[in-house]
Amino acid sequence: MSDAAATGADHYHIGVHDDPRAVDRAAWNDLLATQAEPTVFMRHEYLCALHESGSAVPRTGWTPRFLTVHARGPQGRHGPLHAAAALYLKAHSYGEYVFDWSWAEAYRRHGLRYYPKLLGAVPFTPVPGTRLLARDAAVRQRLVAEVQALALQGDLSSAHVIFIDEADSAAFAAAGWMIRQGVQFHWQCGENPPRDFDAFLASLQRDKRKKIAQERRRVAEQGITFTVHEGEDIAEPLWDFFHRCYVLTYQAHQSSPYLTRAFFAAMARTMAQHWVMFVARRDDTPVGCSLIAVDPARRIAYGRYWGATEFVPCLHFEACYYQPLAWCIAHGYERFEGGAQGEHKMARGLLPVRTASAHWLRDHRFAAAVADFLGSEGAHVDQYVDELRERNPFKSDKESDKADG
Repeated sequence: MSDAAATGADHYHIGVHDDPRAVDRAAWNDLLATQAEPTVFMRHEYLCALHESGSAVPRTGWTPRFLTVHARGPQGRHGPLHAAAALYLKAHSYGEYVFDWSWAEAYRRHGLRYYPKLLGAVPFTPVPGTRLLARDAAVRQRLVAEVQALALQGDLSSAHVIFIDEADSAAFAAAGWMIRQGVQFHWQCGENPPRDFDAFLASLQRDKRKKIAQERRRVAEQGITFTVHEGEDIAEPLWDFFHRCYVLTYQAHQSSPYLTRAFFAAMARTMAQHWVMFVARRDDTPVGCSLIAVDPARRIAYGRYWGATEFVPCLHFEACYYQPLAWCIAHGYERFEGGAQGEHKMARGLLPVRTASAHWLRDHRFAAAVADFLGSEGAHVDQYVDELRERNPFKSDKESDKADG
């Protein structure tokens, strides 16, 4: 850890930590709880589990550089934590879901080094939320300046903070960073929440209802039923089975899983209340499962992982969308986030939602080129979202009135 204490008229101590465990857990979580868009993935326990389990560590290309801003106490001692950010030196762009591979290739073609870069993110977790933990707007702006200073001091090509919330976006934009737009697909209960899954289906257009009914019937015809396991009721053998399925999914795509079994063991030990598992069974033998994260206080669920030991037609849709949506509706949840990419989710009731990331490039020539690219890309995103909204899977008001009549 390096820890540079500010002097003179500055009221802050700036710390840079190479291990998230060096930051006080209670102080971090207390600060997180005051943010506009806190998520369970920014909890100290989650970030530490990624590190302790060997999932996000220097060996895998994630070198922690957690940034803290403390008030200066009497005699120069550290006072309360006023701001913090989870940062990493990245040796590649895997596990981010905001793609800058073409930027790295452009640097390479010009004989310049793109990696390592500085990244503010939750590793392997494309969930929007607050990334700059700050007590107020002024210290948030200070945190942006410190992130940029860290990149400059390290002679890094660039700094990126991804899946940010509106307050973060405003702070980065005010500091001259480039803002990049993206799209995800979320289900939201709306002003008139459905009373059950059948009511949710009834709100969809006829062709969408028919398609979902066909997919669910195909799964049932294979003799598949589901059991649901919440929190501490997810026994260790189920975690073992889940991880086996998780690994098989990556192997099927000829890639390696990001998260180790030790990471999920830590989740079961320190954050059990934030997980729900849906296990697909045939004759009481598990053949597949999905895992969602939940925030009971904010009534938000996040689709995360899935896998199966054999191919069952339409099992992916049942495990990843229909079972979690039914659970969310039954438990009064307000939002279900379906993860990165995938406009096929629209036909299943998840609508487009904008995401944002912030980017700073040291080289002014490349920064200008990227700014031009992002301007063009942003216009395409606007057009794409408009087109998606025209394909709304839900009944129009006229169709609903006709059905009611």
